Amino acid sequence: MRRLPIVLLCAGALLFAKGEAKTYNTLAKNIPQVHPGILAGYLNPKQLPDSLKLIHEAPVPGSAAQQYDDAVSHAYLTLQGTKRWKLAAKDADLSFPNAAKIFTCALGVPIDRAHTPHLYLLLQRTLADAGLSTYGAKNHYQRLRPFMLNKQPVCTPNEEKALRKDGSYPSGHTAIGWAWALILAEIAPERADAILARGRAYGESRIVCNVHWHSDVEEGRFMGASAVAKLHSNPQFMADLEAAKKEVAALRAKGAKPNSDCTFEREALAIKPKENFTPGQ
Repeated sequence: MRRLPIVLLCAGALLFAKGEAKTYNTLAKNIPQVHPGILAGYLNPKQLPDSLKLIHEAPVPGSAAQQYDDAVSHAYLTLQGTKRWKLAAKDADLSFPNAAKIFTCALGVPIDRAHTPHLYLLLQRTLADAGLSTYGAKNHYQRLRPFMLNKQPVCTPNEEKALRKDGSYPSGHTAIGWAWALILAEIAPERADAILARGRAYGESRIVCNVHWHSDVEEGRFMGASAVAKLHSNPQFMADLEAAKKEVAALRAKGAKPNSDCTFEREALAIKPKENFTPGQ
C-alpha cells in the first residue's frame, strides 16, 4: 500500500460532523477525497508545480547552508516549553475544523462551515494542492529532520514516528500555510500585512517544533507561492475565491469576531528566539 504524505495524515479528520451547515454540504458533496477526511485539491497531479525542478538542492552536511540551519535550529530550541512552543503545536494540527482557525485572528473574522462555507472549502482543497506540491523534492532528498540529529523533543511527539519516514525538505506544512496566507491576503487586502505576518510565523512554527530546518521552511514558502500561482488558472478556484471574498466582507460588515484565542496567539508570537544565527555559535 502506498505510504500517504505526512501532510495528509496530519490533516485527516471527519469532514462531515453532525450539525454542519447545509450550504457546506452542498458545496462539498461532489468533491472526491484523496484520503479519508481530505478533499481533493483543484489541481490534478500533472498540474502541480514540480518541487524537484523549482527549488535548490537540499543542503548537505558540512556545507555553509547546513551550518546556518544548525545555528537557527539551536536558537529556536530555547523556545521549548514557552507559549510559542505551544502555539507551534497548535499550528501543526492541519485537521479541520482546527486548521480553519489558524488565520482567524489575522483575518479578523471567524472561519467555519456555517459562516464561511466557501472559504472553509477553499482552505480544505488548497491544503492538498500546496502540500502535495512538495513531495517531488521530499521523496528525492529524504532529508533528515532536526530532531533526528539533535535528539531534542518535538512539540508533537505523537507524530514523531511518521515524521521520521517523511523527508524534511521542503516543508509541506509551510507550503500550505503560506499558500493560505497569500489566498487570504487576496480575499482581505486590507488585512494583508497581518495575514502575511501570520503566514510567516506559521512556517517558523515548524522550526520552533524542531521538525524542520530553516531552509525547509524557506523553500516551503516558495512551493506554496508556486501552487497559488497555478491555482489562479483554475476556474473553480477563482469562483470559490470570489465567493469567499463576499463571505468575509459580509461578516466584517456585521462586526463578526474571530473564533480563536487571539490574546494567547499575540502573546505567543511576541516570544522570539535568539537573534544571532551566525554559523558555529
